[in-house]
Amino acid sequence: MITVDRAGRLAARVGGELGVSDWISLSEADIATFAAVTGDEHWLHTDPPRAARAAPFGGVIAHGFLALSLVTALSKQCYEVRSAVRWLNYGLDRIRFTAPLRPDQAVRLRLSLTDIQAAPDATRLTLHCVLETEASTIPVLVAEWIVLVFESEREQRDGDGETETGDPR
Repeated sequence: MITVDRAGRLAARVGGELGVSDWISLSEADIATFAAVTGDEHWLHTDPPRAARAAPFGGVIAHGFLALSLVTALSKQCYEVRSAVRWLNYGLDRIRFTAPLRPDQAVRLRLSLTDIQAAPDATRLTLHCVLETEASTIPVLVAEWIVLVFESEREQRDGDGETETGDPR
């Protein structure tokens, strides 16, 4: 994991890897819950007998958007900006779902910094995300993620005087 006091300090890391997360896995129940929440209850994600019989993957697979949503949490294991008081997902470019993610299959994030730009009130990071599995050399997904990091020279305080420490990436 790379830890810096200010986002601008990451400039020396452009073109390099910021870190690799721990391995995690999703259960069939996790995939079914995501299906229920999003309304995407296609049988490929929710019907194990049918998916085993009819799908080319040998069973149910995680939604591409479920795999993509893992990037946010896993990125916290790859880098930290100590002065960050707020993060904003600015967007995603070139997202590719290149391989299926099966239940209970270990997956991790490999995160690299491809660009950094100063913005008026924030620092804009462009991150190359690769969600990889132990089972294959083909990643589950590849994407360019754009994040805005907001910092302050002094701690940000809410109306009750409490220090803001959350990282809602």
